Amino acid sequence: MFNIVRNHKIIKTLFVLLGLYVMIGTSLYFIQEKILFRPTVLAEDFEYQFSQPFEEVFLNMTDGAVINAVHFKSVNPKGVILYFHGNAGDLSRWGLIAEYFVKQEYDVFIMDYRTYGKSTGKLNEKVLYEDALECYKYISKLYDEADITLYGRSLGTGMAAYVASKNNPIQLILETPYYSMVDIAQHRFPFLPIRQLLKYKIPTFEFIKNVECPIAIFHGTDDIVVPIKLGKKLYEVIPENQAKFIQIEGANHNNLIDFEAYRNGIEKILK
Repeated sequence: MFNIVRNHKIIKTLFVLLGLYVMIGTSLYFIQEKILFRPTVLAEDFEYQFSQPFEEVFLNMTDGAVINAVHFKSVNPKGVILYFHGNAGDLSRWGLIAEYFVKQEYDVFIMDYRTYGKSTGKLNEKVLYEDALECYKYISKLYDEADITLYGRSLGTGMAAYVASKNNPIQLILETPYYSMVDIAQHRFPFLPIRQLLKYKIPTFEFIKNVECPIAIFHGTDDIVVPIKLGKKLYEVIPENQAKFIQIEGANHNNLIDFEAYRNGIEKILK
C-alpha cells in the first residue's frame, strides 16, 4: 500500500513538472520576439538632434514597409560605414553612438529595423536580411564598394555578416557577435528544445564562411549578454589569416568604447 501511494505521488510530481516544462516552452515561443527585439517607437514628425551633419533617409520596400535611416556626412570622408545596431532603442540613441565613427572621418549610414523608431512593416528573419541588403544597395550607388565598411553590433552582427557574404565591401567589423541566435538561446535556456522553438535562427557562422573581405571581431571578457566564448566560436570558423579577434579585458556587452584597447583597435582598422 505504501509503495502504491509513493508511486502515485511520484507520477503526479512528474506530470506537474512536465506541465511546467510545456508551459515555459510555450510561453517562450510566443514571447520570444519581445525578448529578442526591444524597439522604441518615434513619432513621424520626430526631429533627430545630432552634433554631426546628417540627412534623414526613407527607403520604401516592395511589401509596403518603410525603413528609416540616418546618413551622416563627414567633411573629407575616408569611406562609409554601413552600421547595423543592437536590439534595443532607435536611431535617436544609435545615431549618437554612430557619431564616434564620423569623428574618425567616415560617413555613416545607419538604419532602424522594422518596428523600431520610424521604420514600419512586419518583422521576421527574412525581411531583416532583405532590408539590410536594400541599405547596402542604396549606399553602393553613392560610394564605390572599395569604400564601404560593414559594421555590426550585437544583434546587428548577423545582418552585417549576411550582407558581407553577398557583396564585396572592403572590410567587416563585428562588435560582440554571436555564433547563431540558436546558440545564444541555448545558452540561456539549456533545458528547452530551442532549435524547434526559435523563430529567428540568424546563423552568423554560415554567413561568415562566405565572406571574402578582412574581418575584425571585438569582444569583452565580461560580456554576459553574448558570452565571449560565442564570439570565439564564430572566429574559429573563419579561414585562417582572414580575421583578427580583439579581446577587450574587463569590458562587458555595452561599454567597449570606454576601453582604450577598443578605441586603438578601431582607429587602426579605419586608418
